Order: sequence, then C-alpha cells, then structure tokens
Amino acid sequence: MKRAYLAFWILIGIYILSLFANFLANDQPLIVRYHGKLYFPVVHFYAGNHFGLGATDVPNYKVLKQSAAFQSDKNNFMVLPPIPYGPNEALLELPGNPPTPPTMQNWLGTDDRGRDILTRLLYGYRISFSFALLITFVSMVIGVIMGALQGYMGGFFDITMQRLIEIISALPFLYIVIIIGSSLGTSFVTLLIIFALFDWIGISYFIRSEFLKLRETQFVEAAKAMGVKDRKIMFRHILPNALTPIITFLPFDLIGAIFSLSALDFLGFGLPAPTPSWGELMHQGMGNLSSYWLSLYPALALFIVLLLIAFVGEGIRDAFDPREYSKME
Repeated sequence: MKRAYLAFWILIGIYILSLFANFLANDQPLIVRYHGKLYFPVVHFYAGNHFGLGATDVPNYKVLKQSAAFQSDKNNFMVLPPIPYGPNEALLELPGNPPTPPTMQNWLGTDDRGRDILTRLLYGYRISFSFALLITFVSMVIGVIMGALQGYMGGFFDITMQRLIEIISALPFLYIVIIIGSSLGTSFVTLLIIFALFDWIGISYFIRSEFLKLRETQFVEAAKAMGVKDRKIMFRHILPNALTPIITFLPFDLIGAIFSLSALDFLGFGLPAPTPSWGELMHQGMGNLSSYWLSLYPALALFIVLLLIAFVGEGIRDAFDPREYSKME
C-alpha cells in the first residue's frame, strides 16, 4: 500500500507541475520591465508596438533582451521560465543540425525540428494525462449507465444491448480512427469522441454483472415493495454496492488510454502536429536511429508513468480484496 500511495502522489505532483508548464517551460518571459512598464507575456499577448516594433509584429523576447534599445536602460529586465524554451520553438541557432544531443542548455537534447525534448515531454504529459482522465471519466459514466440498465432491466433490453456491444466491439478501432481522421481531421475532441465510443464497453460488463447479482437481494426487493422508483433503486441503493469494479478498473483504464494515444501518435494517426506528444517523439526516433535520445526519453517517461499507475491500481485492488483483510485469517 505504501508503494501505491507514493506512486499516486508522484503522479499527481507531476501532473500539477505539467498544468503549470507555461510557467516552467516557455519562450515567453514571466515578467518584462521595459522603459518603466511591467509586462507579463506568459499570461497575456503583447503586440510589437509595446517594445518599439511594428504593431503587427510578434515580439521575439530573446532577441529583444539582446537589443540595444533594451540594454540602453539599466532598469529594464526580463525573467524567463526555468526552462526557457517553448514546446514549438525551433532552436535553429544551436550548433549542428537537429536533432542535437543532450547538452547543459538542452538537458534531453532536441528533436528533428530543433525543439527542446524536455519541454515537449512536460507538455506531452499534460496532454496525455488530461486526455486519459477525460476518456476515463466519460467511459465510466457511459459504462455505468449502460451496464446498470442492462443488469437491472434484463430481458429484451439486455439482449439487444449485448448484441449492439458485440457489433461495436467488432469494429476495427484503428480503421475507424483513419476513416474519421481523413474525413474530419484528427483533433483532441475527435479522438475523445472515438475513444468514448469504444472505451465504455469494458466497465459496462462489470457493472452489468454486479447489477444482475444485486437486483435479487433482499434490500432491493424491500425497496420495490415500498414503491421506490426504479431509478432511485438503481443509483441510490444498488450502485453504491457495485462501486468496487469501477474503482479497481479506473487505473487500468487510464493506462489503456495513455498507451493508446501514444500508439496512435507513433503511427501518425493521433493528435495533429505540432502538438507535443510522446508517441510522435518515438516516431521521430524510428527515422533517426543514431539519435538515441529521441526514443529513449519518451519511452522511459511512458514506462515510468504506466508503471506508477499500475502500482496505484495494484494498491486499490489489494484494498478492496476481501481476502486481504478478512477477519477469518
């Protein structure tokens, strides 16, 4: 259990850091003082005319910092994030052609477009974990509702839904992604909808089996005899007693969502460029076998995250295992 707690807090800690990635890894300064005025480019866009440029110009703050106009006033200053590189910033001024190996400036190196890998790993974690959380939440809601209806109602509705689930399960997931992506284009929302179409099926099986078992219990029969509505019986009386499979299934659903998104990005059918993605970095590594850092670091990050989630799932499973804390032992 201690391992599960530690893994949980590590995951949450990294995720919280990734939510503030704009303040940790960015090419936009946290604070700029220019000729007596303070600017906060990390949270607000400023046109070039604030810094002596054209009104339609996009300021390059690193160039601005080295400019004579900025250096002429000793009161001017600029505070960059700890990792002063944006997720899509091409560092073409570095010596050599990208991808460049790890250095003191770029701890994990750059990718084949000159972008800092550490920055893209941090932003990629935020996207992957947020995507997995959304998918898991949506699939849990749909799966619980559909499984509860099947298990409680039974009969014709249950048989019909089982046949529909078999049809959906038989659909080739990758082909569906390719077809929809080629016609509508892949995006965060599009992939969310496609995943939600398939991902709820697994949890619905568990909930259905729990409801099939619990609907015959005495407390359900008593509620029916008292005239309690079916909806109230399902979600107030039966569901709280059927939460164990939901809770134990949750971490492994997260693992599946993160791994599936990374696999789609690796194959080129995932999130559109230039979205930071671990799978996309590993795909670059396949085309640059001599640049080990392109494959090593994202693969290592993916392995560690999935391992930590597996530890959490293992701890939850043990906590809800009646044999673990049985009074008979």
